[in-house]
Amino acid sequence: MTATFNKSTRALDERALNTIFHDARTANRFLLEPVPAELLERIVETTKIAPTAMNSIPLRVVFVTTPEGRQRLKPLLSPGNVAKVESAPVTAILARDLNFHEQLPRLAPHAPQAVLERAREHADPMSLQNATLQAGYFILAARAHGLDAGPMGGFDNAGVDAEFFPDGTRKSILLVSLGYGDDGKLFPRNPRLDFSEIASFV
Repeated sequence: MTATFNKSTRALDERALNTIFHDARTANRFLLEPVPAELLERIVETTKIAPTAMNSIPLRVVFVTTPEGRQRLKPLLSPGNVAKVESAPVTAILARDLNFHEQLPRLAPHAPQAVLERAREHADPMSLQNATLQAGYFILAARAHGLDAGPMGGFDNAGVDAEFFPDGTRKSILLVSLGYGDDGKLFPRNPRLDFSEIASFV
């Protein structure tokens, strides 16, 4: 007799869902509470489980944690993001590695050579799509490990790339300030689209 597998037992409870999704907010200011390096490592270890094409894992992260690092980053921010970065104990620069395909023989050992060549030829769009997917996982991983996240796109990508990735093989896609958010500095939650405006069935 085959046992019935109840997949509903795999669902997260409401507390976990609230932590990661429903109650989570974009942090705009942070408390003066440090974030240990070990916690940042755990976030990266969780993020790398994200599904990527050919297990390519093109996301690369630079954690800006020092006053010197913040001074390098601040001139490249839009004015509205400066205070967020100044107050955050950590700001992660999320980037895509254009040379991710060099790791594919190790990460996708069963892939035919022709597939590896196609990945090299399409490195730009493939790295953008898959690293952006990983960036979403990165934010969820930070929340799951107890941090607040303040993702932002308002920055000079070319300037960040020149300052932090001068070899030209990595391209920034997103900044995410991390820490313990100051709830008193949150903006009111904006409306969301209804299900019917987002999704349909065919």
